[in-house]
Amino acid sequence: MNPEVFREYDIRGVVERDFDDRFVTDLGRAFGTMLQRAGCRTITLGRDCRLSSDRLHGLLLDGLLRTSINVIDIAVVPTPLLYFSVAQWNVDGGVMITGSHNPPEYNGFKLGIGPSTIYGARIQELRHMIEREDFVASPAHGRVVTRAILPEYQELIRSQFNFKPGLKVAVDGGNGCGGAVAAPLMRELGIETVEMFIEMDGRFPHHHPDPTIEDNMRDLIKTVVSSRARVGIAYDGDADRLGAVDETGRIVWADEMIVLFSRVILKRQPGATIIGDVKCSQRMYDDIARRGGRAIMWKTGHSLIRSKLREERAAFAGEMSGHLFFADRYHGFDDAIYASFRLLEIINTEGKGLGALLADLPKASATPEIRVDCPDERKFEIVRAIATEFRVDHEVIEVDGVRVKFPEGWGLLRASNTQPALVMRFEARNEAALAAIRTQFENKLKPYGVV
Repeated sequence: MNPEVFREYDIRGVVERDFDDRFVTDLGRAFGTMLQRAGCRTITLGRDCRLSSDRLHGLLLDGLLRTSINVIDIAVVPTPLLYFSVAQWNVDGGVMITGSHNPPEYNGFKLGIGPSTIYGARIQELRHMIEREDFVASPAHGRVVTRAILPEYQELIRSQFNFKPGLKVAVDGGNGCGGAVAAPLMRELGIETVEMFIEMDGRFPHHHPDPTIEDNMRDLIKTVVSSRARVGIAYDGDADRLGAVDETGRIVWADEMIVLFSRVILKRQPGATIIGDVKCSQRMYDDIARRGGRAIMWKTGHSLIRSKLREERAAFAGEMSGHLFFADRYHGFDDAIYASFRLLEIINTEGKGLGALLADLPKASATPEIRVDCPDERKFEIVRAIATEFRVDHEVIEVDGVRVKFPEGWGLLRASNTQPALVMRFEARNEAALAAIRTQFENKLKPYGVV
């Protein structure tokens, strides 16, 4: 067993290397045991469209049933529909088999008890249970039934959204699970859709399904411009991350979308709490505060943000990675399909493109997420060392990694929770200041051999 697959908020690895038959079955037995000890009896189980997901599904299901856990199998769905099934049917938890935004050779497991996905120590507890073979011995197997969640999700979307004629959107499904759900609903609601890579294909033949990487957005940018669409929408492989392109073909990063969503929510809920992660723009936090919102900067990670949203009773939360969480009018979990309809609703209501709606946001120079390869066993140690160096003469925020304030901007260094990598992001008033801040970070990293 490779202990490195047990990450901060899910279990993820290279299938052929990390997920042999025994491991996956034992994972099912361990999680089933954890559920039993928590008083849980029935969960839902979904999987994405990766080529390996069917095999993993059968093995995990076998392990779960051995612990007398009853399973409602919702088949191939986007991750948000797994979360939706737990809330809609009021079951005890759920498991989603998905590699999310990772390459095709990866897969993984998102595990939920109640309305929350487990993370941190609970993930490591599963590892220890497998190592000790600490499984309940049940005389009877659980029951499995197959049930479709999509019709109820479609009905929720229909009930919330109405669109005036004339809205055109380009939709890039990335051959994941999201486009096949979202595009038909958009058409049904009268939106003119220009569809790209909507068909599910676990090989992801056209481009990697991660809208946080600029190269993966090139086809969408071209299509928005050539078709004169009002906006472009992109989903990651399991549709819990949203990407967007404005009417001019400019990528609109998630923190800018958070600005737009927050403005609308704060009009209806003055003083509402809005949560962002440490990678989000200072412009975003300042805009929320100027409009009377209570802005909280928190740790990166969908489970961590989701937990904080409930703790603070926030109306909305978002991450730079494109995870967007609506408690306003929704269940409070990250759902890129639902978020895309909220985005289209704003554009349709205002009669303006995404770029025009954000035209008053102060200009700044910023980088996207910059990932630097770094072994898992070194990445946290390096971040701690860099924090110590900057703390001598700078204001440092250590909510998650090290976010350093400068007179003209800020820089961030943190350890990725999903990959053997360090993540950096920088923002400043202009390109020269941006380059200077980035250089300071890179110079401090050079002795560690990672840049």
